[in-house]
Amino acid sequence: MKTEQKDLIKATVPILKEHGVLLTTHFYNRMFSHNPELKNMFNMGNQQNKKQQTALAMAVLAYAENIENPSALFPVVDSIGHKHTSLDIRPEHYQIVGKHLIASIAEVLGDAALPEILDAWSAAYSQLAQLMSGHEASLYSNQVKKTGGWTGWRPFLVKDKTEESAEITSFYLYPTDGGAVADFTPGQYISVRLFLPELNLLQPRQYSLSNTPNGTYYRISVKKEKGSVHPDGIISNRLHDTIKVGDVIDVSAPAGNFVLNVTVDTPVVFISGGVGQTPLVSMLETLIKQEHQQPITWIHGCRGEHVHAFKETIAAWSEKSNQLNSHIFYDVLESDSTDSNIHEGWVNLDLLDETILQAKTKYYICGPATFIRKHFEFLTAKGVDKSTIHFEEFGPASLQLHGN
Repeated sequence: MKTEQKDLIKATVPILKEHGVLLTTHFYNRMFSHNPELKNMFNMGNQQNKKQQTALAMAVLAYAENIENPSALFPVVDSIGHKHTSLDIRPEHYQIVGKHLIASIAEVLGDAALPEILDAWSAAYSQLAQLMSGHEASLYSNQVKKTGGWTGWRPFLVKDKTEESAEITSFYLYPTDGGAVADFTPGQYISVRLFLPELNLLQPRQYSLSNTPNGTYYRISVKKEKGSVHPDGIISNRLHDTIKVGDVIDVSAPAGNFVLNVTVDTPVVFISGGVGQTPLVSMLETLIKQEHQQPITWIHGCRGEHVHAFKETIAAWSEKSNQLNSHIFYDVLESDSTDSNIHEGWVNLDLLDETILQAKTKYYICGPATFIRKHFEFLTAKGVDKSTIHFEEFGPASLQLHGN
């Protein structure tokens, strides 16, 4: 890009801060109107609740702010790249997106969309598309190099369903071709794709892998969204209510960069809310199997004992490992308990200062955005280095905490 074009991009930053969501909302409406087939690749629930529009607006703003040094955005590029490969996004899709993005800028800005501004954004988008598609090409290449690896969608058999709590059920997925399945790094997810007759669309959703790699099958543990009649929870509910043992579903290869660092021998603290524990269960099981020699602290919060998934599993691991110490927080205690590690109320790290604030500790947090922000800010206020705090927000990213 020319220096003058970069200056024009930077000059649009105030506009993006004020009108970014308006622009991205117009963009998605335009793209789906002209290319309705792309609705099969996007989570339409996140279109309804505006999460996707907000996430894209934040990404475009971050790119404009860092136009002089796009490499500074690599952590974001990597995270989005993993999501794209899990959805089978290919270079041709960038061409479609670019066409509608530039047209949307012109239509939203109106007379302010001078030709030189549109040219600058066309050059900027071309640079971004090359950066993203190049990184995704390397991710795809790494996937197929693995034993049992693949790209795109692969049919898997639902071989078993196991209720983990009143809300969460685990699904055991085996490839229909009988081949091996690629190993993954604990914390990663897969995409599952189902056809929804009521929308006449294929719809993908990401679910964390809740077991350790075994080369034979994947396990996802899915929360049923009670009362949900819109696309935001419709896939999870379809898995619970309609998908039976013996059914076949489409699955993409494991992806994601919220992963356990298995090479560092340090204390580890896991902090989860609700179904946010699923990727952390995979991480914890890995440490148990490796006989991790440093302290491990498991902190989990949920509404009550009846919705507490993997309770017996964690208890059994605690018996097996002298290093594991668990603390459970229930919004409401449903029965009397003499266990000092069971607490009433929301997760409160103040109660665990001495346990979790050890030198060189690695922290992994997963749950809703407000849950992550609360505990991230608690840890940093206590002097914890942000680089040691790793987190994943379910759904399109909205947090700008500069951790991970």
